[in-house]
Amino acid sequence: MSKPAILTVDDDAEVLQAIARDLRQQYGDRYRIVRANSGQDALEAVQQLKLRNDTVALFLADQRMPQMSGVEFLEQATAVFPEAKRALLTAYADTDAAIRAINAAHLDYYLLKPWDPPVEKLYPVLDDLLNDWLAHFHPEFQGIRVIGDRWSANSHRIKDFLARNQIPYRWLDVERDADAQKLLTYAEAKTPCLPLVLFADGEAQPNPDNLQIAEKIGLQTQAANPFYDLVIVGGGPGGLAAAVYGASEGLRTVMIEREAPGGQAGTSSRIENYLGFPVGLSGSDLARRAVTQAKRFGVEILTPQEATGIRLKDDYRVVTLADGSELASHAVILAMGVSWRRLNVPGTERLTGAGVYYGAAQTEAIACQGEEVFVVGGANSAGQAAMYFSRFASKVVMLVRGESLTKSMSQYLIEQIDATDNIEVWTHSSVIEAKGDSNLEALTIQNSQTGEAQILPAKSLFIFIGARPYTDWLGEAITRDERGFILTGPDQTLSHQTAAPWQLERAPYLLETAVPGVFAVGDVRHGSVKRVASGVGEGSICVQFVHQYLSNL
Repeated sequence: MSKPAILTVDDDAEVLQAIARDLRQQYGDRYRIVRANSGQDALEAVQQLKLRNDTVALFLADQRMPQMSGVEFLEQATAVFPEAKRALLTAYADTDAAIRAINAAHLDYYLLKPWDPPVEKLYPVLDDLLNDWLAHFHPEFQGIRVIGDRWSANSHRIKDFLARNQIPYRWLDVERDADAQKLLTYAEAKTPCLPLVLFADGEAQPNPDNLQIAEKIGLQTQAANPFYDLVIVGGGPGGLAAAVYGASEGLRTVMIEREAPGGQAGTSSRIENYLGFPVGLSGSDLARRAVTQAKRFGVEILTPQEATGIRLKDDYRVVTLADGSELASHAVILAMGVSWRRLNVPGTERLTGAGVYYGAAQTEAIACQGEEVFVVGGANSAGQAAMYFSRFASKVVMLVRGESLTKSMSQYLIEQIDATDNIEVWTHSSVIEAKGDSNLEALTIQNSQTGEAQILPAKSLFIFIGARPYTDWLGEAITRDERGFILTGPDQTLSHQTAAPWQLERAPYLLETAVPGVFAVGDVRHGSVKRVASGVGEGSICVQFVHQYLSNL
């Protein structure tokens, strides 16, 4: 946290220099001394301090200044930092104005010029004011602030990106938070500007894309080298495990992640059946631990960065990135995981990010305080989300197409849901339409047994209905099944697609694709078990196959 500021303002340059010198000598080790030679310049400095999320402990203003008196300055500055102490420097002739200001501007103290010696006439007074301020001081959140509208898809995108990348931020709803409108004014934001992201240095960026945010906050978006032993595409549990094992065993490793490390598992509010964590842990906590471990071994993690193509060049595998750059390597592990399958009913696509969400339980849960929340899905991810929402929402309604949860959900979650009073499970139920203009306002829900449809008011719908692999960019050389999941090892005989014949005398390794030296692990692989533990296991053992492949080069 930066030092609290003491701001002094005086139009007399010599007086200003003298008071700043005395303040710095006594308080410079604990406070930042800011000075201005006019009330207007001082107000601009105050606004910049607010934009940088700094705080002001004390205003010390000269009373007799042109254009703006000290009292007038204090009245306006106090609106920005109402908790700051206020003191006035006056000549003897201005004492009446100072006394009136005690009531009018809530002045805390006035000091007569000259204040020499400061040890007797200045410091004791200011010490008392600053000690009183410190006794009631509650530090402001230090970090990124996002000003936006709850129903803005771009606001949701930015919040989700920051949350999933473990970047602390403060959300300011432009319709609910009084500070939001003030900060927009101080930033001189031009309409339309929302969402507006305020960074710690005071810079304001209107509606930045994820890459702009990443570069600003120091995430690595570009590789340090053109060549690596191992390139991993995807940063879910499988990719992170492969990165940890690969780098720890001496392979120069880079991992490419288009959204945030942790993948779909990173959005889980609670994982309770992962070995070694008897009380469970969140997906974001698991991702944070894994990222720390990978970086400790020297893994480069590029976020957000996207792979758009893969090709062979001699004995090397070359991955093309969305910005046109390329990374060459001896071996590649594909660990892209899966994305949430879209709910294809009227209204959902248009309202995505404005009341309709895929995953995103942790990002939006607090905004649902006291509201009724609908969750579509009957597997573990939906159950974990429902349990998390139950801490904030007045009621959580789970919409399940089947007759019960038992076929798709772990028993421990079923028992927790049954024991939670504000969760209701509606079986044989589906959303057939989402209604609303700028945001979700109502849902049409149909019971498949009775055929009855009802329209219910709704502000938030969270969808967890299975997954689809992100593999379209791979081209024809890497064979996939009819749903797009990558075929590996002996499963490649299942392919009905035309593919280049296997070029080596040996059979493909268990996790190797149709291209030698290119492997696939985790949810993106055909036949994989969709569990965090199995993804971690595949990522770990795949590195052994990489070593075997490299030993034959």
